[in-house]
Amino acid sequence: MALDRRTLIQRRTLLQAGSLGAFGLGLPDLLAAREKSQVVSSSGRAKSCILLFATGGPAQQETFDPKPDAGSAVRGEYDPIDTSVPGMQVCELLPLMAKNAHRYSVIRSTYHNSGTHGIGVHYNMTGLPNAPRKSGEPQVSRRDPPCVGGAIRQLRGDQNGLPAAVHLPTRIGDQNNFRWGGQHAGYLGAKFDPLTLIDEKWNPGTLPPAFMPHKEIGLERFANRTGLLDRLEGQQPKSPSEEIGIYRTAQRRALSVLKSSSAWTAFLLENEKPTTIERYGDNKFGRSCLVARRLVEAGVPLVTVPWMYLVSTKNFDTHSNHFKLMKDLLLPPIDQAFSALLEDLDQRGLLDETLVAWTGEFGRTPKINKNAGRDHWGNVYSTVLAGGGIRGGQVYGASDKIAGEPADKPVHTADFVTSIYHALGYAPGTMVYDLGGRPRPLVEGKRIRALFS
Repeated sequence: MALDRRTLIQRRTLLQAGSLGAFGLGLPDLLAAREKSQVVSSSGRAKSCILLFATGGPAQQETFDPKPDAGSAVRGEYDPIDTSVPGMQVCELLPLMAKNAHRYSVIRSTYHNSGTHGIGVHYNMTGLPNAPRKSGEPQVSRRDPPCVGGAIRQLRGDQNGLPAAVHLPTRIGDQNNFRWGGQHAGYLGAKFDPLTLIDEKWNPGTLPPAFMPHKEIGLERFANRTGLLDRLEGQQPKSPSEEIGIYRTAQRRALSVLKSSSAWTAFLLENEKPTTIERYGDNKFGRSCLVARRLVEAGVPLVTVPWMYLVSTKNFDTHSNHFKLMKDLLLPPIDQAFSALLEDLDQRGLLDETLVAWTGEFGRTPKINKNAGRDHWGNVYSTVLAGGGIRGGQVYGASDKIAGEPADKPVHTADFVTSIYHALGYAPGTMVYDLGGRPRPLVEGKRIRALFS
């Protein structure tokens, strides 16, 4: 039975006026879709996930899979160093991560066989292939599957005044007007897109300007609007329809999201000790990782922190001058912030319930090119998982002698993302619903069983 069109418009106007739009919550059916989702639960115990994305595609050889015995055309300039785990080595450019190896596990056999940035971003952010494109880099499209954050936002809904998924401080590949796919809710619809903070002037740790509550809307006016919505609700004809019941329940939940003004403090670093900020690194990536910790502490299930361009427009797409860039610009901030995040979560008793994942589009070529760089390589690369039920100190899988192909226990990117979902409590078989109301599989891979405790 259809709802009266005029009443629906009145509802929509009231909800938008109540600032739900600040989080993309234009209608309470954001939560209604969650009611319809078919969840197949896993044994995962993570409450939240922080996904660190190394934009550009980091070299496995100069991070977590050094090859000191390879020939000079492959080996590179840096040596491996021992870690806190006997027999496990990482590149010497990651000394702080080496000290924390007991807190994370490395997958050295991840692959998806594409050397295209857009495909790599999409695979690593969704675990599913993107919708076909006629040509060029696959950019954002509502025909694509959702990113993990978009799916989680539908599955869990927004709570405590905060969205279920946040993406900060920039888009992945937000350079030269690229907007690679896999960063929004795709065919689930815009209302499930992660809250994405892309203001270049925003300094992580301060309140995002676009999301300040409207000063003119006080608690009294909010209460009045709530009461009016209740009266509108009472005007609706009673119906046994399941859809109507879902709509009404979701509406009440959506309104309750607005009641917590304290939720905004999760974005602020003003109460953090200067030594804590220094520990993470007082730069955009370090501060973003610290904000991510605060957000999961406040109950946000999924926070994505992509690498941004601390110096000029340089990311991990190191086709030239690779070794100098890795040493001087790229790896020191990653090493500092990633290790600080793991230590901080552990010391606060949050690591066991917070999954931390690290990936990029792909790896880099075994052979060093004529410009002292490494090119795109999706045949094999390294990823990292920590916390959230992952047993630390493991090396899963292996690449061959030149880091060119999986040599043991290959892990498709779909399996990597499936493992993220598993940690968060969602098994294959879980369905989400697209804009047309059709059920879609959440993921199609297999979890990496050996990594979970």
